[in-house]
Amino acid sequence: MKYVVYNQQGKEISQTLLPKEIFDVKINSDLVHQVAISQMSNQRIVVAQTKDRGEVRGGGRKPWRQKGTGRARHGSRRSPLWRGGGVTFGPTKDRVFKKKINKKMKKKALFMILSGKVKNNLLILLDKIKLEKSKTKEISEILGKLPCKEKSSLIVLPGMDKNLILAARNLQNAGIMQAKDLNTLDLLRFKYLVMPKEAIKTIKETFLTELPKEAKVRKSAKKDISSFVSSSTRRTKFSFDK
Repeated sequence: MKYVVYNQQGKEISQTLLPKEIFDVKINSDLVHQVAISQMSNQRIVVAQTKDRGEVRGGGRKPWRQKGTGRARHGSRRSPLWRGGGVTFGPTKDRVFKKKINKKMKKKALFMILSGKVKNNLLILLDKIKLEKSKTKEISEILGKLPCKEKSSLIVLPGMDKNLILAARNLQNAGIMQAKDLNTLDLLRFKYLVMPKEAIKTIKETFLTELPKEAKVRKSAKKDISSFVSSSTRRTKFSFDK
């Protein structure tokens, strides 16, 4: 599928072909939601921590004798009933919010969002993005000339570019990252996706490449060797038992 390419001045200069397996995928909102929720839960840091009666300092001595005082019986000053005592059923750092998502599901959700950006004309392709100096003013002027204007946009780079990263990190409505680090949550946080044509190649190499045949053969050979070794050890054990 063909898509428009802009220059840094915001003018249409040419068209390029987008790979269908990445930018023309049928969208499944449930899968995208599942992956986004898993990413947010995996980034969650457990901060709330309370102490139960066994962790609170003090309370080793019985407050008063069991009988004869007319008061209710107590065994410790650190009971949840007392001021300064432990907390019953309070939040602890033992809670685990992590959720596992398969790699194929992550890739599929990523391709769905990229396809959605293309269908809604929220993808802005540039022939190149280059700055002579790491000036925030220059990158903001470039974004102002593009269709995204001052709206939230994510700049995706094909590789490491220190000048661009330093210039764009101070922008209020923009983010910047490398194409190899693309993920579902960051794409959903920004409305527009701005990237040069070279980034498409990086995305293909990162998310579409499979293991070469030689590597697959090596893996299968290792499995055969390990199974042979395990079977031979079993035989030797039986022979010694005899």
